[in-house]
Amino acid sequence: MVYRTRRAGRHGAQGQLRRFFRLTLVRRFATSIREEGARAALRKARIYTSMRLRGISPSVLAGPGQGQMQTDQNYLAGIWQTLAQTEAFHVTRPAVLQGRRKIALIGDLNLPQCRKYRIEQLAEFWQAQDVDLDYAHYQDVPRCAEMLQSATHLMEYRLQTMPVTAMYRYEARRLQLPVLYDLDDPLFSIAAYETYENMKAIEPELKAHFIAEAPKYLEMMNGADMITVSTPGMAEHTRLLTPRPVHVRRNFADAATLADGRAAMQGAKPDDGLFRVCFASGSRGHEVDFELIADQITAFLAGADNRRLMILGHFDMGLLPEGLRDRVEITGFSTYAKYLRSLARADVAVMPLTDDLFNRCKSAVRVIDAASCGVPAVVGTVGDMANMVTHGETGFVARTGADWLQSLEALAQDRDAARAMGQAARVALETRWSGAPEPHIIDPDVLAWVKG
Repeated sequence: MVYRTRRAGRHGAQGQLRRFFRLTLVRRFATSIREEGARAALRKARIYTSMRLRGISPSVLAGPGQGQMQTDQNYLAGIWQTLAQTEAFHVTRPAVLQGRRKIALIGDLNLPQCRKYRIEQLAEFWQAQDVDLDYAHYQDVPRCAEMLQSATHLMEYRLQTMPVTAMYRYEARRLQLPVLYDLDDPLFSIAAYETYENMKAIEPELKAHFIAEAPKYLEMMNGADMITVSTPGMAEHTRLLTPRPVHVRRNFADAATLADGRAAMQGAKPDDGLFRVCFASGSRGHEVDFELIADQITAFLAGADNRRLMILGHFDMGLLPEGLRDRVEITGFSTYAKYLRSLARADVAVMPLTDDLFNRCKSAVRVIDAASCGVPAVVGTVGDMANMVTHGETGFVARTGADWLQSLEALAQDRDAARAMGQAARVALETRWSGAPEPHIIDPDVLAWVKG
């Protein structure tokens, strides 16, 4: 770890900051004892130590009480005071002038899919470009503060303005680090929330909370030097609300996705003669998307006794048409690898989206999932999915209601062709939609921002 100051020596500053980190952890342990008791504090300390030894980024030791919040937002206050008093606060040689690039990525890592596609695969991508990337949850204050000291760039993912993120941003500016903000849902957009059909499935109070939080995301975005988003549609919408440069970094198939998909393909497909259509629902509210094609699915299943609908994930079965309910196979959520094994049992995956502002920003992760295990997709024209499907070769793009039924019938009537289409989707994923530094994956300006 290198702590960059104007007057303090490298090794002296290192020791000073490390001592500060140790002192802060001791203070947090004491706070936890005071607020939660010795037993809870010791349990958290054991978890913290175990995770550190295994190389996992743990969250902070203390709980979410007021004392902890005050500690987090003032974490660097002591070292800032010392540096300012000794006239060593300002950096005269920015770290970006160093030859080796190192990104500190601080984000909200709570959502597994988001962590996979916007955090973990990004580390793999930049490593292939000879750039180091370390990441941590924004609540792991010691690790986040320490990462900044040796970084040349800061990336922020899915963060909103709050005292602790303001502290990170201030430290990044002190160290003269360029700052990029990354987001894959329009969390900043009140217009997107108000027109999002899936919001009908959640409580009004929760929707009101999301809308109230939107300005905090926009404020954080507008303080960055550059913004990256996951789709062209989201880039277009983001530019309406920010003067900052906005670039696209699409989700792609990383090594883990390709390996898990390959393992899923090697599993035995059911030898029962059934033709399975899969609808995956990753969160509440997607019943409204399925409703778009419910009539076509009903007609398709009625066309032969060997046809079934597979539903993976969340779904209110009471909203299914009665004629479908005895032809449905349901699988709940599990690990990503198990999800792909379930998906690999299907002959085709269908991916409808209602046409609203939020969905126009959606990425093609469901297409990636299906293609990774050799399953062709039938997709609509909303969001980025149609850009990842070659119509008639790796799947079908349904532009009208009738297209959904016609595509499914074509695949069911020639199952060899359906399997060949799934194999073609897998090949396209490996050759075009993996983590290559190509313009359709990442805007060249983002590469230049880091490596230039």
